[in-house]
Amino acid sequence: MEVNLLHTNISYLKGVGPKKAEILNKELKVFTYMDLLNQFPFRYIDKSQIHKVAQVHDDLVYYQLIGTISNVQLIGAPRAQRATARFTDETGSIELVFFRGLKWIKNRFKPGVKYVLFGKASEFNHNFNFVHPEIEEYNPSDPLIGEGLQGVYNTTEKMKDHGLGTRQIAKLQRQILQQVMDLIPETLPQHLLQQEQLIPRRYAYYQIHIPANNIEIQQATRRLKYEEHLFFQLKLLRAKKRRESLNQGYVFSQVGDYFNTFYKEHLPFPLTNAQKRVIREIRVDMGSGHQMNRLLQGDVGSGKTIVALMVMLLALDNGYQACMMAPTEILAQQHYATLQELLKDMPVKFALLTGSTKTKERREILEGLGDGSLQIIVGTHALIEEKVVFKNLGLAIIDEQHRFGVAQRSRFWEKTERPPHMLVMTATPIPRTLAMTQYGDLDVSKIDELPPGRKPVETYHVYDDDRYRIMMFMKQQIAKGRQIYVVYPLIKESEKTDMIALQEGYEALLRDFPEPEYKISVCHGQLKPEDKDFEMQRFITKNTQIMVATTVIEVGVNVPNASVMIIENANQFGLSQLHQLRGRVGRGADQSYCILVTDHKLTADGKTRMKTMCSTNDGFQIAEVDLELRGPGETGGLRQSGQIEMLIGDLQKDGALIPQVRDAAIQILNDDPKLIKPENRMLREHYKELFAQTFDWSQIG
Repeated sequence: MEVNLLHTNISYLKGVGPKKAEILNKELKVFTYMDLLNQFPFRYIDKSQIHKVAQVHDDLVYYQLIGTISNVQLIGAPRAQRATARFTDETGSIELVFFRGLKWIKNRFKPGVKYVLFGKASEFNHNFNFVHPEIEEYNPSDPLIGEGLQGVYNTTEKMKDHGLGTRQIAKLQRQILQQVMDLIPETLPQHLLQQEQLIPRRYAYYQIHIPANNIEIQQATRRLKYEEHLFFQLKLLRAKKRRESLNQGYVFSQVGDYFNTFYKEHLPFPLTNAQKRVIREIRVDMGSGHQMNRLLQGDVGSGKTIVALMVMLLALDNGYQACMMAPTEILAQQHYATLQELLKDMPVKFALLTGSTKTKERREILEGLGDGSLQIIVGTHALIEEKVVFKNLGLAIIDEQHRFGVAQRSRFWEKTERPPHMLVMTATPIPRTLAMTQYGDLDVSKIDELPPGRKPVETYHVYDDDRYRIMMFMKQQIAKGRQIYVVYPLIKESEKTDMIALQEGYEALLRDFPEPEYKISVCHGQLKPEDKDFEMQRFITKNTQIMVATTVIEVGVNVPNASVMIIENANQFGLSQLHQLRGRVGRGADQSYCILVTDHKLTADGKTRMKTMCSTNDGFQIAEVDLELRGPGETGGLRQSGQIEMLIGDLQKDGALIPQVRDAAIQILNDDPKLIKPENRMLREHYKELFAQTFDWSQIG
């Protein structure tokens, strides 16, 4: 009975019905009473005061009024119509303006009937008005009239047009709670509630929707956030434990000739302490008998490729093959070229496999992988094609892992008897709280130290009216034999505009840097792949001094001679993207520079981004600021299928709570791995309810 009532179809709630239920289904994915209760307010407003029309004197301030509505009329041409009306009380009248739902507005208001209005005042031509305020017929017995704190809910224009604005949602929440509050099941054991000083779940739902004061809001929010984070941490940690218990991995017990010879004789520079630590962590994993699933995150230029190579040599020392998959052909080619240079004096057989590999060469590569004579393969998505069969793949390395879906990575499992060890790499530094939530089922290694001798890139913010100085600086650098990137944003919503900006910039550079003295490449996503590769190769081989590009150069390509990165309209990029772009320079011995060009119209966030870029080269510090500015909904493409969506949890704001919750989850599972103890019954039941329908991605790494 309890479950049924909580899961009653929302259409049966008084005041909803089939039509409104359909809107709630489509707009908010609300199907049941419980679904609606899980729509939490995103802020609260104080409606304790009833104002008079004569008191409306501040722009952008919320007012609550009681009065009558008259003189409703439609104004303007049919395609640009608006509705106006007069709202009147005993102290005066004020204009109301509506741009949507005009037919409905025209017939909605009854003469002489009192209405409650709530909205933000606007000033136009020295007069105040209200644009699309909340309006309801006045009922003196309405509990929401004159009540203090009221929640503001996410609504859409479609919902508002069908009488489902934030006020109506608040009334529906109150109605549901009157019916089911005592039926809301507890999900956390009593000892945990006491230990963490959390209020019972049913009180949390009541207080978050109908708070008496700010303290109740804080209590309710903390309780519900804690619960949400706890169950996601339990899921991640159980997946990790299950994978470790089920998935036997190949045991890499030997550190042999391949690894030792390279380390002693061919290492081009000493390893940093961070690189040594990471290699030790990986060695322990691969020797444990369990399949390794490890995320390696390191800032741009931190030396992940060397770590990847040395780990692959460990695989060879133990008689296994290794592969390395990159998201683009250019990046795969570059990894291959790096291996050619580093392994030129070593008896290692390796190859490159991409979509462009010729038929004869492809056949030879497939034969070599099948009979084991080919020890290392570098490639793109071509590596996970059905025709690619390994003799004994022991290690798979995925570079720039956020470019690959989990399901794509799983294809490596089909190619071996046992799952190969998996090392996924990213150059996008991930804040700690984000890593703990998004990658809590992986072991995480971090290279947080740059190789010695590398000069930090000097970063400057300049305005676009300083072009002559920028041009002279570019000419000075080219005279020293350096190369330069000039990057333009390309945003899907305004592709045409941005392409014009890039084209105009390119033409301006052609005028300022004329042939034959100067040569310029151009590269963007609308070029054919072969044309893009041609232009990139011209730049890589120093046949051009300037590369005009969009963010297609963000990931991967290593041109040590490129020492200047000029980013046009830099305010249109997020911090992580700016940092990735800056990482394309500073790879050689010369001092490198990054110049951020904007106009003078910068938002507060834009100013913060420019200041952050100029003050630090630390990618992890930048990632923290980026998370703060952008919130967790935009995390550089990190969100993938199988990952979590939060109802009330916030990775940005819950930085102190998440480690605390994770510690509690670890303690619970160490004591009761299967959640079968009587005191954990509520945990077990809610866990099953939450995750019964979700696919267990832990089985594929």
